[in-house]
Amino acid sequence: MEMQQSFKIDSIMKKPFFINRKVRLGLFIRPAIYSFKMSHANDAVHSIYLKGEWENMDAQTKESLDGRTEKLKMPNLVPWKERVSYGLSDFACNLSFQMVGTYLMYFYTDVFGISAAIVGTLFLVARIVDAFDGPFWGIMIDHTHTKWGKSRPYFLWFSIPFAVFCVLVFSTPSMSLMSKIVWAYIAYIGVDILYSAVNIPITSILPSLTNNPNERVTLSTIRQFLGTAGATLVSVLTLPMVNALGHGNEKQGFFLTSLIIAIIVVAIFMITFKNTRERIQTKQSKKSIPIKVAVKALKKNWPWAIIIFINFIYWLGMQTKSQVTVYFFKYNMHQAGLASLILGLQVIALVAVVATPATAKKIGKRNTMLMGMILAILGQLILGVGAHTLSITTIIIATIVGYLGTGYVSGLIAVMLADSVDYGEWKNGVRAEGIVTSFSSFSAKLGMGLGGAITGAILSAGGYIANAAQSSAALRAIEANYVWVPIIGFGLSALALVFYKVDKIEVKMQRDLELKHQAEN
Repeated sequence: MEMQQSFKIDSIMKKPFFINRKVRLGLFIRPAIYSFKMSHANDAVHSIYLKGEWENMDAQTKESLDGRTEKLKMPNLVPWKERVSYGLSDFACNLSFQMVGTYLMYFYTDVFGISAAIVGTLFLVARIVDAFDGPFWGIMIDHTHTKWGKSRPYFLWFSIPFAVFCVLVFSTPSMSLMSKIVWAYIAYIGVDILYSAVNIPITSILPSLTNNPNERVTLSTIRQFLGTAGATLVSVLTLPMVNALGHGNEKQGFFLTSLIIAIIVVAIFMITFKNTRERIQTKQSKKSIPIKVAVKALKKNWPWAIIIFINFIYWLGMQTKSQVTVYFFKYNMHQAGLASLILGLQVIALVAVVATPATAKKIGKRNTMLMGMILAILGQLILGVGAHTLSITTIIIATIVGYLGTGYVSGLIAVMLADSVDYGEWKNGVRAEGIVTSFSSFSAKLGMGLGGAITGAILSAGGYIANAAQSSAALRAIEANYVWVPIIGFGLSALALVFYKVDKIEVKMQRDLELKHQAEN
């Protein structure tokens, strides 16, 4: 048995040894040929590992290969042009939806003239609708089969409708209060539904772009990097653009700003559609999956349940903070102009986003996200001190620490959700990218909507009155939303991560799925 194994390994490894001798003779003459041949040699050894032969090798053979296998990775299936095009999809989403998430409550209360309690109720009702639209789009994706793939065509079909509603939601037609409320419900629920139509495919397409776990982290990191860049850009530029384009008229300023952003969003989604490819095709993914079969992918899928819960409670905390940022600096600090500066510090999150792949590779995805949650909690505690003392310096330090933490978190949610797609197939024999990933959008928007409702309720209970000097109770209500509610969300997320165990079984899971797909094809 040992002789057979040794002969098999030696025969495969002859090629890289031969290549290395050639390279020593002509390293500077034919580097491209060397790179090409070495990639194939690495694939051969990696195939040995995937098929389970590594565990069966004798110690001497393992020792001879160990130095090489440490450097070997699964084939990199996604070129840089496609990586960037994929990441740009989240840049477009955040460019538009960050404006909605950060400024819409302020726009409705202080510009459009609707009370905080009514706006909070609107956000909650929209989340009830999301209980149906998220899974609906997931089922639609699982039943979509076109020459472009399952997820990719949604960028083409729904980017323009989404952009139109992004403009409508910041439009202010002259009408009665009741008509304004009806308009707000139609526009906001519409933009919410169409956001799912373009955002869920960003997550559902990831397992189809590559089956390489490291490459998925890279893709998600690029996505999060560009998504954070988009969120930072719109956070910093929105209010200055509103002032510049509106010339003191906030209604006009918000409308023109949203129109410019909508045009950019459509152009970016067309780039994503044109340059991405769904290359991982299984026997199941090539046919429609009945709903009763698709939901089996969720059976005992604890990694999925944990990530969906985290996505919900994390975004609840993030939303309560982001949407009262303008209120906090306008009324508590009496320096409204600082809101754009503080929101612009999101750029700090890019440091953590860039460090995420290396950190996750070293300590695991679960531990990397847990570290991010702890940093986010620490940032909020420091922020509490700054809010109490009204110290700008302390608030800036707290914001930097917090964004470093959330940078680690946001970049890994999509990756770990993609892993739960694999887990569902591995555990239950059903691969349903659409239904599994659709709950990501649903849970995030549920958290954001509930966060909006909580914000509205706390502001209303504190006696908040738009464009007026606020009472001490109203100021405390704003501070509670800005500082203390997010801590609860981050703390519960950290607790849930303790029970996430996929990192320990990922190698075996991927090996088993590779064998399964080979047998099917």
